[in-house]
This record gives sequence, C-alpha cells and structure tokens, in this order.
Amino acid sequence: MSDKTTRRDAIAKLLLGGTAAASFTIPEERILAEELIACSEATPLQTNWAKLDDLREKVPVSKIGNVEISRMILGGNLIGGWAHSRDMMYLSDLVKAYHTKQKIYDTFQLAEACGINTFLTSPGIGRELIPYREKTGGKMQFIADTGNDDKTIADTGVKQAIDAGASLIYVLGEATDRYFLRDEKNFELVGKCLQRIRDEGYPAGIGAHRIEACKKCIELGFVPDFWMKTYHHHNYWSAIPGQPEHDNIFCRRPEETVEFMAERKEPWIAFKVLAAGALKPQDGFRFAFEGGADFLCVGMYDFQVVDDVNIFNTVLNGNLSRQRNWMTANV
Repeated sequence: MSDKTTRRDAIAKLLLGGTAAASFTIPEERILAEELIACSEATPLQTNWAKLDDLREKVPVSKIGNVEISRMILGGNLIGGWAHSRDMMYLSDLVKAYHTKQKIYDTFQLAEACGINTFLTSPGIGRELIPYREKTGGKMQFIADTGNDDKTIADTGVKQAIDAGASLIYVLGEATDRYFLRDEKNFELVGKCLQRIRDEGYPAGIGAHRIEACKKCIELGFVPDFWMKTYHHHNYWSAIPGQPEHDNIFCRRPEETVEFMAERKEPWIAFKVLAAGALKPQDGFRFAFEGGADFLCVGMYDFQVVDDVNIFNTVLNGNLSRQRNWMTANV
C-alpha cells in the first residue's frame, strides 16, 4: 500500500505542478514523473509536410473545349464539408471547422501556386471564388454540378452554376446514378441537362459513380463533352468483396470502367482516385492514369497540396503503362 500511496502522491504532486521529476528516487516514480511532465508541458506542433519551397514543378494543363484545365483538379468535398467519414460520424463537422474562410483562401492560393487552376464543387461553394479573386487576385476557376433536384436540375440548376461563374458544368453523379437505379423514368433529364448546358455555351459533362449509368447514357444517346467518373482499385483493407458497403467503395467495377473509357473519345476526369483517403497518392494516381484518366480530381487539405503535386508530376512524367490516348474535347 505504501508504494501505491507514493505513486499516487507523485502523480498528484505532478498534476498540481509542485514537484519536479528529478526529486524522485525510485526509478519507477522518476519515469512516471518524466512521462507526465512531457504530456503536460506545452510543446510546439511538429510537422514535416512540404511547403511551397519544396515544389519541384507545377501541374501541367490541357483543355476541355476552350477552357484550359490543370491535369490535377482540386476536389471540393473537404472544403465543402462533405467528408466520406465511413463510421467516423464527426468527420464532416471536423473538416468544416478546419476550413475557415481564410483557410479556404490559403488553400486556393497554394493550389494555384502549384499550377492547379480548377476547383470542383457546387455552385454554392463555387460562388466563394468571386470574393476570393477580388481579395487575392487569384484566378481559380471551377467546375459546377447542377444539383440533385429533379424539378430544377435542367433549368435552375444550370442557371445557378452559370450565375456562380462556373467554367464547365456537369450532371451530378448522384443524380445520374439515381436515375439508373430507381428513377429511370427521369433519365431523360440527363439529356435535357446536357442540352441546356450546351445551349448556354458551356462544355457539358456527365458524372457517375456507377459505370452502368454511363453505359445507359450512351445507350440513350446522351454523349457528354467530358466524363466525371470515379475510379480506384479495391486493394485496401476496408474494401471487402461481398460485404455490405459503408461509405467505403466509390468505383464498384474498375475493370469495366477501363473497358468503357477505352471506347470513348471524350475526356475523362477521374475522381475518388484515392478512395476517399484509403489509398496512397503514388498508388492511386498511377492506377488512374494507367487506367486511362485524362485529369484527376483530388480532395486535399492545404498541408497535402505540395506533396501531392510532387507525387502527381513524378507519376505523370514516369513510365506509365497506358493504353488509352490522351483525350481533349473540341467543343
């Protein structure tokens, strides 16, 4: 009991700040005291993430229509707070708290300095680029979706994207998937949306998570100017074949996606290439480019941008085993 009392007293004294570790003679007490002091003292945050000075080269650009697009596109889910949290239900709130307006502006500026000139998001978030440009002199552009409301997707949704200043506009993947799975009677809205976007003079895209939905679009004659299609492999621990999905698989049939895109001449922007953080960038980027993607949309925190761009360029400039030609859209 005396030993236990001594240890308890030592902890109490340390927590009250009354005794230094060096004053303890019993080795166990000294070690415990040192650990407690280390845990209680304020220490500077140590990071090893790359800064702008570490950037080796900027992201190259290509075109969709007359719009110049960086090969790497900044994804909007993290900035918008739509995090794929799997079973961590607090994650969306956490990323919203992290991304203050100043943090968002800082992320945009860092991305632009790395050669990323395009952001993928909703019109509501994309509208933030207007004050961003005015305040910073930045030139970040964005690709907008037309929403997920059947009543407005082909009219108000397109108008909202235009009013927000979008450079390219596409049918949201969730909408395309839903029409395929449950509301096939509304699939014609995809075609109407494409036509409305083109009538307004913008490149028109189709988004999808399910390759079957893409095939249905072609079957119905809905050919976009570019595709927004998920793509990643399943070689990560939470992608268990035959098990129920829990916000952990975003491209269910990667092999079919490659086969489909091999026959298409439209540019392909691949997204979810890291399976919402489950894959390492070296792995996900290479897999996407070798599968035929022309652009990669990547969600990144500011502290990941420079590292990811360096990895992206290393992969892109390396020996890729790629069969599909690099595609651009002459809209």
